[in-house]
Amino acid sequence: MKIEVIASTKVGYVLPKEEAVNFSGKSAGICYLPDTLETLFSEPEEKTVRRAKGNVESGHHSVFGHPTYNLSLEGIPKILAMILNNEKIYNTSEKSARYTKMEPSPEEKALYEKWITLYIEQISKRYPSYDEKKVRKLAQENARYLISVFTPATIMEYTVNFGQLNYIIAWAEDYIEKEEDTPFSIKLKEVLKDFLKAMPDLKVEGLNSRIKGRSFSLFAKRDRKEEFGENYCTSYLASFAQLAQAQRHRTLSYEMKLLNKPQYFVPPIIRGTELETEWLRDISSLEKYIPQGMLVQVNERGTIENFVLKCTERLCGEAQLEIMEQTHKTMQKYVDAVKDEKDLYDYLLPYSKGARCTFPGWKCKKPCIFGGKDALNRVI
Repeated sequence: MKIEVIASTKVGYVLPKEEAVNFSGKSAGICYLPDTLETLFSEPEEKTVRRAKGNVESGHHSVFGHPTYNLSLEGIPKILAMILNNEKIYNTSEKSARYTKMEPSPEEKALYEKWITLYIEQISKRYPSYDEKKVRKLAQENARYLISVFTPATIMEYTVNFGQLNYIIAWAEDYIEKEEDTPFSIKLKEVLKDFLKAMPDLKVEGLNSRIKGRSFSLFAKRDRKEEFGENYCTSYLASFAQLAQAQRHRTLSYEMKLLNKPQYFVPPIIRGTELETEWLRDISSLEKYIPQGMLVQVNERGTIENFVLKCTERLCGEAQLEIMEQTHKTMQKYVDAVKDEKDLYDYLLPYSKGARCTFPGWKCKKPCIFGGKDALNRVI
């Protein structure tokens, strides 16, 4: 066996799209290699370009997945990051909105600052052992539910292959042209227009998935039946913030649909208190901005093994509270649904008794104040 690097990422280098097409054309030549790689990579450029063009026209686009681009996206809104992250074929490093002080519109900012103060008070009372820094971070995490998913606050590095990037460009164009106008889609179309305008010249005509009828995977096109077995499919209400967390589990599939009548997530630490009414009044006053705390219908699908992998990440005292609660609910529903299927029931049962520190073989290196069972009952 012989292994060598034939192409790699280089800091500061911008691969011209012509070179990306050329490299893809050579990659296509491997599929019908009559000679050696050395012969293929030294063939006349005209032959390589002709082959690549043929691949574009035939729809055999997988060869265009070999070249990759590292994109830096600054000032993009959360919703665009969610759209990109739902496509799975990528690597990303994203500035967390959980612990970042946001700079939204004056109306949002006033309520955001108000609720940081209120959450600091509530968290300090409930968890007096937390230091000031931790309390403020948790207050910011809860207050950010008020901030719009369209606030240009996120900075991320996004690494994607050349072919997939062209698909994304086409999907953005199609959404702008074809999606019915709603308060949400009108805002999103403007975001996508800015995205296309800012995109470097990497578009290749014909390198898209329109012949296959594909589009952004985040937006559900139909309702799905709930079922649990070797594979599962379940739907639930979640905030935009929780859905963004869930997307990190790329072995699972996520879709969302907006509700006909807006509903909002209420952080557990204020549920059942006088502050809950005040919270709902404040966050609903920001409806036109589409805050991160607005609930959407989420569909989640995957295998039983990959659901357990999600549990090992989310059933934890350090995980985002909303996604921990939902993952626990799904686990209980899953266990109940397969109680008459011994193999599946026995497989899930060890992971259904508490946080991940109760899981078989799990050893946590980070101490917390909750422990295995209390973590699932925390309110912050």
